Amino acid sequence: MTVELKTILPENFHPMSKTWIYQSNRTFTLPELFQAEEILEAFTDNWKSHGAPVKGFATILYGQFIVIMADESQTGVGGCSTDSSVHVIKQIEVMNNVQMFNRELLAFWVKEKVQTIPLAQVGYALENGILTKDTLYFNNLVANKAAMEKDWLQPISESWLAKKYIK
Repeated sequence: MTVELKTILPENFHPMSKTWIYQSNRTFTLPELFQAEEILEAFTDNWKSHGAPVKGFATILYGQFIVIMADESQTGVGGCSTDSSVHVIKQIEVMNNVQMFNRELLAFWVKEKVQTIPLAQVGYALENGILTKDTLYFNNLVANKAAMEKDWLQPISESWLAKKYIK
């Protein structure tokens, strides 16, 4: 069962709030999750852009995706404040010996859980029925809250993968 994002993402954030999704190459263990959540909470509680507080949010979904969101309706997020969020992700990456920046590893919802497949193997997985055009794909390239709610989980047939792999 997939989660209803509208019940998890903050209601009081503007729909155009900047959103970054980082996917781990594996599911975090429970102790890793608790530790990462503490780090993310401390980060968002103290997140600043040019000295002004950033209205930030961070969570871990499906035990494998770190979502960071900045509502810029009050304070814009500049390059340095974005860099500070990347630093936090890199800290979590090193602490847990995971990969958080591998854009060649794609995630799908298969048999009621997240399954990752290297981009180079997606064609094979489709040809052999491991994935179908209706399999849900995690589109980690969504740029804001509204897009995440609408397009983060989408059937392969509605994603950029369809043009490349579905004929």
